[in-house]
Amino acid sequence: MRHSFVLVAALAAATISACDLGQFTVNTTAKVLVRAQPSVQQEADYQLAYDAIPGTLKTIEGFWIVDPENTKLISLLTEGYCQYGTGFVEDDWEVAVFAKNSEQVAYHNTRATHIFSRCLNFALTQLGDRWKREIFADTDTVTKLLKDTSAGQRNWVMWAGLALGSMVNHNLNRVEMISYLGTVKLMMNRILEWDAASKPRNQVYAALPHIALGMVNSAVSPQLGGKPDEAAKHFQMALQLTDNKMLLARTLYAYRVGKQTNDQKLFHEQLKIVLETPPSIWPEQRLANEVAHRRARRYLSHEKEIF
Repeated sequence: MRHSFVLVAALAAATISACDLGQFTVNTTAKVLVRAQPSVQQEADYQLAYDAIPGTLKTIEGFWIVDPENTKLISLLTEGYCQYGTGFVEDDWEVAVFAKNSEQVAYHNTRATHIFSRCLNFALTQLGDRWKREIFADTDTVTKLLKDTSAGQRNWVMWAGLALGSMVNHNLNRVEMISYLGTVKLMMNRILEWDAASKPRNQVYAALPHIALGMVNSAVSPQLGGKPDEAAKHFQMALQLTDNKMLLARTLYAYRVGKQTNDQKLFHEQLKIVLETPPSIWPEQRLANEVAHRRARRYLSHEKEIF
């Protein structure tokens, strides 16, 4: 019996040594990281998350370098960089915007571009070489690309579109970047077609394309082609899909559509609702709701400047 155990152990050791021990370890760790991800999403302390997330992302990126084919790690990094950019880097940028500190605005625009580029690149890694070549092409090429892409790629397309849209937002002084807003619209509308056929189980993922379309349609004034009615419809749909628990959707609706239409009543009333709603209304997305509260307070404190 003892000899049988020794033989099995020797075979197991031989199997492990035949593969990359680092990859074996990373694969096990990746599974744990996926299961541990909710701890960040449930965080109630904004500053703690602000300080902790960059180190976590770099640690995961180190694991990915050891095992670059690990889909779980790529998924964590794609979502992680997009959400870190949205929740924290853009918050620093916005503080600089309201402070009218042009040097800091430029710095954070550059930093946001780099962070969202990481999200985009990780998403494109999974979408494949054709996407890497054609996402920046003309409208007809992108339309065909999306038509040829299966619904199984839905989340990768979503993160790629969200990252690209955010990069545009931080490079509005570059004409070539603004042209990609049309690409973002095409990507998000394609996702909504897929969602109409098969609704995502994840409420956040279901709402994010509507958030993106709300942002795109409220990017400029109606005189310059903005569509506040479309923006409002998408922000409201994001709220509906999340049972009114996604406070960031309401915050963005109030700020962007209120400002776009010069509707101070909408602005004030919707932000007041946000601050009257505890972030704990959605424990699974507590950190995102803390971000929403932080921004709602900022916008209201600058209400006289905005209007």
